[in-house]
Amino acid sequence: MNKLTVSCVIFYPSYDILFSVLFSLAESVSAVSGWEVDVYLINNGDDVFEREACETLIRKLKSVCSLNIALISGHGNIGYGAANNLVISKSDSKYHLILNPDVIVDRDCLRIGIEYLDALGDIVMLSPNSFSPNTNKMQYLCKRYPSIVVLLARFLDFGIFNRYIKKHANLYEYRTETNAGVAFEPEIVSGCFMLCRSSALKSIAGFDERFFLYFEDFDLSLRISHYGRLVFLPSMKIYHYGGGAGKKGIIHIKMFVKSAWKFYRKYRVKWY
Repeated sequence: MNKLTVSCVIFYPSYDILFSVLFSLAESVSAVSGWEVDVYLINNGDDVFEREACETLIRKLKSVCSLNIALISGHGNIGYGAANNLVISKSDSKYHLILNPDVIVDRDCLRIGIEYLDALGDIVMLSPNSFSPNTNKMQYLCKRYPSIVVLLARFLDFGIFNRYIKKHANLYEYRTETNAGVAFEPEIVSGCFMLCRSSALKSIAGFDERFFLYFEDFDLSLRISHYGRLVFLPSMKIYHYGGGAGKKGIIHIKMFVKSAWKFYRKYRVKWY
């Protein structure tokens, strides 16, 4: 039987948004016929309240829709990549979806993605067209190899600095290609939604767990590209609440910088 697995890592999420995310996933799953879909909610929050909140959410979800969902908890905050690997390492699926808990999935998104992967066996990962749930403004999930200057501008959000390097930032985000609305092959894609060929994902042993948070998706993109093509598929649509690590406080700034340092040490430094 054709099988899709989904991993969704949470850490003290907004449960209202998470319910909407999982309900949208159930709707998208219902549009896929002939597939077994197993969803794993991986709770990195390590307390009784969080586990009870997750269990309550799952019961509420199962009362209004059909979704085969299981909760994984009790392992503590092991990081985003390591938590996803709990599922990836044991998966026996044909395809695997890495999904953030702040991503609303369009009803036809999974059907379109699965059909595309079935038709083109050399593709190992798909990235969707993403929009803001509040403004419907287009978001840019695809990236070129990051330079330090562009990362600083995006992360620190200095208005004058951003205007100065706007051309380079737009190039970094493949804005021209994304706005064209046609499929293309990016170098790197965002980890908020990665629809992967499981065989390729397992060949690289999933995420590099040395990245606790941030840059684990950049690293995964570069490593999995050795096994096939990454494709931006605009007909797949999602609505993403997240982003903006630089606005989340000093702890996230420290994690971002630490992960950036690991990334550049593993690959190469690009200044501009």
